[in-house]
Amino acid sequence: PRVFLGRQAVFVSARVHPGEAPASYVLEGLLELLASGSSVGQALLERYVFFVVPVLNPDGVALGLHRSDTRGENLNRVYGAAA
Repeated sequence: PRVFLGRQAVFVSARVHPGEAPASYVLEGLLELLASGSSVGQALLERYVFFVVPVLNPDGVALGLHRSDTRGENLNRVYGAAA
């Protein structure tokens, strides 16, 4: 694995709850900022390493579920125990 000395990790995920579609737009805006070459985007990239999961619950999104995955789990409540 790569080591990014002196930079903290930032984990960003969207759509853990499939019905929260605005999260996709917020994530898109963040990614556009980071890729823009702007002074703010550059400063963030110099200070942090971003790990991005754009759709944490793709099955739930594809099936039109609101808060759960295909097993009926609310993934926002089982981070430590997800199978």
